Amino acid sequence: MNFDITGAIVLYRNDRPLLLSAINSFLNTELRVKLLLVDNSPTDELKDIITDSRVVYVHNPANPGFGASHNYAINEALAQSKYHLVLNPDIYFESGVLEGLIAYMDANDDIGVVMPKILYPDGQIQYLAKLLPTPFDFIIRRFLPLKSFKEKMAHRFELRASGYDQIMDVPFLSGCFLVFRTEALKTTGGFDDKIFMYTEDIDICRRINQHNYRSVFYPRVHAYHAHERKSFLKMKTFAVYLRSAVYYFNKWGWFYDKERAEINNRTLSQIKT
Repeated sequence: MNFDITGAIVLYRNDRPLLLSAINSFLNTELRVKLLLVDNSPTDELKDIITDSRVVYVHNPANPGFGASHNYAINEALAQSKYHLVLNPDIYFESGVLEGLIAYMDANDDIGVVMPKILYPDGQIQYLAKLLPTPFDFIIRRFLPLKSFKEKMAHRFELRASGYDQIMDVPFLSGCFLVFRTEALKTTGGFDDKIFMYTEDIDICRRINQHNYRSVFYPRVHAYHAHERKSFLKMKTFAVYLRSAVYYFNKWGWFYDKERAEINNRTLSQIKT
């Protein structure tokens, strides 16, 4: 293998200082690394964001979607590294995070994908380790006006009882920061190109589990996510979210999904409270 870990960030009209923080976080290591920037923006004005031999910029204005764009990078990574990082452009982290995740995966070769603890910039936890969703989790949690009921649902769905300080096998890890074993990506075939955005992370984690690899939340290292929920501020993004959800449930099952129930119950049973 040419690199210890490869990585990719999919771009679209990003804030330059925040994007540069993400890039520099990945490069701040003694590991042998390569980073691919796949820019889906209409113009290539971000091409000069950094000059570093470890970074390759690709302009892709056709914008095939988050998963399809990452698949381009994944195909490049398969023969080059043992591990591959899928990273959002609004994530930043300290030196040692990649090393900690790789060391844990080296010690556990049944892990296909791992996510660290993700924090808001102010240090609050982002609850991004979740159960497999039901249609109710997508609909009721978004639109039900009863705050107390929504909070109760979120507490279970987002595994908050764990305190987010336990290493856990989790069936749904957020796609904002995922370290994959490239062998697992070869087996699963990467992201589902038919999902433009929003449920591609659930889908790939589930397929990795089906191929007997584990998807693990590893809270002994952490990263920061400067994330603001904007999905429903515009009708266009809401329509993309809705299409993604419909595709996902058509693929895996709506109200009857025996495997989902078994996986979620098994996940909940491991939590130490």
